This record gives sequence, C-alpha cells and structure tokens, in this order.
Amino acid sequence: MAEGVQNGLVRAAQVARETAVLHAPNGIAFAAFGDNSLEGPDLERMVQAVPSAVASALSRKAYYFVPLAISENRTGDSTLVAPAYTTELGDQATCHRNVTLDNAEGVFISTRLLGDRFALAFEFFINVGHAFVDVAGVPEAFQQLAWTQALADVRGETSQDAWESRNLSLPGKAEGKATVDERSRNSFLESAFSDAIAIYLLSLSIDFDYAELREREYPLLAPQALAERLRLVAKLFPPNTGYEFSIRYRRRN
Repeated sequence: MAEGVQNGLVRAAQVARETAVLHAPNGIAFAAFGDNSLEGPDLERMVQAVPSAVASALSRKAYYFVPLAISENRTGDSTLVAPAYTTELGDQATCHRNVTLDNAEGVFISTRLLGDRFALAFEFFINVGHAFVDVAGVPEAFQQLAWTQALADVRGETSQDAWESRNLSLPGKAEGKATVDERSRNSFLESAFSDAIAIYLLSLSIDFDYAELREREYPLLAPQALAERLRLVAKLFPPNTGYEFSIRYRRRN
C-alpha cells in the first residue's frame, strides 16, 4: 500500500512507484489509481485515440488517472493524490498536476473532478496537445493557415490563450497598421495548434457538438475556419486503426 500522508492522501511519487504502468498500442504510458470511476476499456480507448505520430513525441510522459490530484502546499512544489473523492478534497484539487518522476514526467489527472467523459477526455487531450507542441513545435503548414485566418480577421478562437495572444500579435490592426508582435504571434500559433490537436483527438474519441466547447470569455472560432484547421491536423496525423475523423454540419432550425 502507498504510504499515507494525511486524511488518506498519498504522495504522487509514491503512487507512481507502486502503480503498474501500461502502454497503449500507440506507445503512451498510462496508469489508473484509486476510485477513479473509469472503466478499463473506456480509458484504453481514450488513450489509444492519440495517433501514433503524436504519441511518439510523448515518450517522456506518463499519464496517471487518479480520483483527485492536490497541491500539498501553497508553493505547489509537491503533489498529493486522494484514493477516493470527497467534497472537501474536491474543493482543494486541480484538474491536473505535473510531477517530475525518476524516469519521466508524470501528469496526474483528477478524474473525479472533471465529472464526465467529455471533460475528462478533453483535459487529457489538451495535455497531450501542449506536450506535443513543446517537443515538436508547430508545422509550417499550420502556421500559414492559422496566420492567414488571423490576418483575415476570422471570428473567434479555440481557447482564451489563443484569443488573447492572437489579439496581441496584431497590436495595430484596429488602426489599420500592419505591425506584428512576433512573440505574441508565436504564442498564438502554439496555442492554436495545441488546441487543434486536442479538438481533433476529442473528435476521434467521442461524438460531440462544437458548441459544447463554448466559454464566456471569448467567441469560438468560426466553424469553417476550425474545420480547415482540423482537416490539416488529420492530414498530418492520420487516425489510428479503429478510429475515424469526420466533420458534420447541422443547420439551425
């Protein structure tokens, strides 16, 4: 049994040492711990949704699906894991915590905090998208597409980070000036690409309505513009066997 710390909590590093890590056919390392409300086949299918071409860049990552991941103190330099959900611990938990392990970086995802399959899958895929961009960067083809859309003032974006950095990258646009902030432009392209990967992977894993991604802080990217990004990502990283990518449009009544 893992060593208790307080209120039944255990250190994330201890969980990593004592929990069997599996490897999906695509190569991603993952493990499940505690009362995480996940069915094994569902978890395996979600992990395997990551195309092998993306998964190959994540060899230094291990994903741990735990009930709750909690920062031990305000400095956030240590992570604790709750073997089961309680309301009190849920109030202290975060969606995920990154932990440096002996031979990898562990990503501890709070399955019981996320509530449903859609939220859990998206949290996992967002982490995968950011990790892939950190290793592989942004392909030139995607840079050209997303930047062309930004210059054309296509409506909305795919996340708060992409929305803010896109606006900052063109500080003189409102005044008709062609100035570009390169640092913000790079941040925008990285955010937009990691978002596109996450949404693409989500579409491979479950059926969902694009409107489900809507947040109050920014307008969602126009559907046609998103479709162009996703088709490019699908071309770069074809689905694994047993998964299918498709975009379906629905007319409003």
